[in-house]
Amino acid sequence: MFPFTADTVPPLAGVRVLDAARVLAGPFCGQLLADLGADVIKIERPGQGDDTRGWGPPFVDTPSPPGQPSTGSPSHIHPLSAYFISCNRSKRSVTLDVAGEEGNAIFHQLLARSDVLIENFRTDSATKLGLTPDRLLSQHPRLIVCSISGFGRTGPLRDAPGYDFAIQAMSGLMAVTGSADGPPAKVGVAVADVLTGLYASTAILACLHARERSGHGYAIDLALLDCALAAQVNVAQAYLTSGVVPARQGNAHLQIVPYQLFETADGWLVLNVGNDGQWRAFCAAAGADDLGTDARYATNRQRVEARAEVVLGVERLMRSLPTAEWERRLTGANVPHAVVWNYAEIFAQPQMAARGMKVTVRDPQGNPVDLVGNPIHLTGGPLAAAGMPPGLGAQTEAILVELLGLDATAVRGLRERGVI
Repeated sequence: MFPFTADTVPPLAGVRVLDAARVLAGPFCGQLLADLGADVIKIERPGQGDDTRGWGPPFVDTPSPPGQPSTGSPSHIHPLSAYFISCNRSKRSVTLDVAGEEGNAIFHQLLARSDVLIENFRTDSATKLGLTPDRLLSQHPRLIVCSISGFGRTGPLRDAPGYDFAIQAMSGLMAVTGSADGPPAKVGVAVADVLTGLYASTAILACLHARERSGHGYAIDLALLDCALAAQVNVAQAYLTSGVVPARQGNAHLQIVPYQLFETADGWLVLNVGNDGQWRAFCAAAGADDLGTDARYATNRQRVEARAEVVLGVERLMRSLPTAEWERRLTGANVPHAVVWNYAEIFAQPQMAARGMKVTVRDPQGNPVDLVGNPIHLTGGPLAAAGMPPGLGAQTEAILVELLGLDATAVRGLRERGVI
């Protein structure tokens, strides 16, 4: 079918990533790279690990790695939170005290054998530990260092801590989210973190490509605030273009009418009338041809300017019929629309099964664990098979032996001294 032989390995096979970041933005980026075939090694604090390991319930109980029993739990059980699972699949975990002299030296040995470092160290901690981007590149000149923080390495807020909720508030996102006559609202997930992880993966891939040409490493400086603002695209641009601060639209669209959530006779339905032809098709399907031919509402610009009266008329129409009847009519008229699904409903859809958006992996005891799937589909080569998120430090010994050539006695000594 295609004029080439497909690859047998994923696109990032042979790329090694040290994921020394915590919580969501950096780990989510690392997971994306692991999905694409990179060997992603998660660096965690001994005895504690990533904060998100404890962010639950819900939890999945899995066997603890040797020498790392879960505090407060039976020695053979190590719980993994759903939060941790969501952004750490297919990685290997190493516990390492990077703040100590011996652990810091091991960290640099691992960096020397890696292509990418993802980190969200505090600025003062990075300086104290000699792990600032300039120091790292001076010691590892081919390394790609991706630094993620709330506000970036420059500007008056560079040392301030950044959390997704606060970033949503400060970026303008909450100002345009929520009911038009209610308070500002956050998005239902930590979207600033997720967006930053996506920007980070894009930048890392670009730098890996550029390094093939230049031969040198790169430092990437990403701020959650910058990413959250940039991702507001047309709404933020509307302010820069007009000088008018956009009002919250609730479940409506700032620049398209009617394009919002409507109540039906027995539920709710999203109507997405994206152009003038779809407007006329909607009106015909609703039995309101006179509305579709009304010259006052012929173009989207006119409908936006007459938003209140247009929406009022559409609301009356939508409440006149049940959701199933609207689905039948709108589908027949090729008018974009959608029923609001919850998670139980979307994961039960044949479409999601066809797209592989729920994958099942096995924990070390062989028990099934369901994960949200990777949305990327490739022709020409495979993605990496999804793997179980790692127990805390589960691969520490294996990686130190594999990459640094340490023997069992040396590893045992490191563990006894609290280095790993």
